[in-house]
Amino acid sequence: MAEFVRLEVDGPIGTIRLERPPMNALSKQVQEEIRACAREATERADVRAVIVYGGEKVFAAGADIKEMAAMSHVDMAARARGLTSSLTAVAEIPKPTVAAITGYALGGGYELALCCDRRIVGDNVKVGQPEILLGIIPGAGGTQRLTRLVGPARAKEIIYSGRFVGAEEALAIGMVDQVVAPDDVYATARGWVEQFAEGPALALAAAKKAIDGGLDVDLHSGLNLESELFAALFATEDRASGMESFLASGPGKATFTGR
Repeated sequence: MAEFVRLEVDGPIGTIRLERPPMNALSKQVQEEIRACAREATERADVRAVIVYGGEKVFAAGADIKEMAAMSHVDMAARARGLTSSLTAVAEIPKPTVAAITGYALGGGYELALCCDRRIVGDNVKVGQPEILLGIIPGAGGTQRLTRLVGPARAKEIIYSGRFVGAEEALAIGMVDQVVAPDDVYATARGWVEQFAEGPALALAAAKKAIDGGLDVDLHSGLNLESELFAALFATEDRASGMESFLASGPGKATFTGR
């Protein structure tokens, strides 16, 4: 049994719940438990969408610095790619995902949030990449995913300064996607993913793969990827029922099975 991270399933919604008080520090154990929960969420057909949540007080305030401070160059050279891949497992969940952020999402915590499709935060939240204040840089995707999200100039300013960014500024520059009252964070996140719970799962997965995969290649290659994924959906039951329903009753009335 995992000690600090678990997948809680309620109907079609899975919640990857971090619970390592007081600040949900991302130790190596927590990282590997996140990986395991992401894989479980990926493999379970009954989970149609995923929320990543740290609880009512804090999302995750960063890496376990005490653990990291004891590591040598040799130690981290052996671990660095595993750190990145443990969070990337969340990015690779082929279903809609949302980070429900309370309190703080800093360093590795914000890098975890960056692995989700959407970030919903409380209006008192602070986000950022303060690793520079420790004499290091983000090492679990921050330099890459933040740059793709807000552009290189803003990413450099945030990473160079290591400053904490408040909710409204984070919304304005694209670091987060929605700001709500702190007590409404989880419910709002659930409301967002629930709209996809009865949707065409294979088409949603294809859309995510096309968008994310296209960011890593040139336009021509991205268009080829899109074409392949588009054509493949014509082998699905959901494509047939979706088009039949449209012709008979108009848009938005199809019942999908995820097959």
